[in-house]
Amino acid sequence: MIGQTKDVGFQIGVSKTLPFAPEAVWAAIMSDEGIALWLGKGATLVKGQSYETADGTVGEVRSLNELDRVRVTWRPKDWDHETTVQIAISASNGKTRLTFHQERMTGPAERERQREHWRRVMADVVDLLTAK
Repeated sequence: MIGQTKDVGFQIGVSKTLPFAPEAVWAAIMSDEGIALWLGKGATLVKGQSYETADGTVGEVRSLNELDRVRVTWRPKDWDHETTVQIAISASNGKTRLTFHQERMTGPAERERQREHWRRVMADVVDLLTAK
């Protein structure tokens, strides 16, 4: 099936090349406002520690490498399973590619819902960057 892997179930990725320096993109996605957009309000990210958002999403910060990527487990309060979410940036020719990737989803319907979710999040992050 589309988006299904042998090892991590269903996955989805949404990426966009942005006309901003990597430092600006990283600062935006790791600010309190940025974290609220992609993860949820109230989360504090510290590598190796768990987090909880104001709306009850829980997980653990698996990796956090400045100006590169952050990888967390992600389980909204109404889900019966966790997935893995990775946000990565890469620089090229004065621009920055921002990627949201989610894996370990249960099936095509969840994958499609999350594709739309990450597209909305990307639009919100672009709005955050252009408002600065």
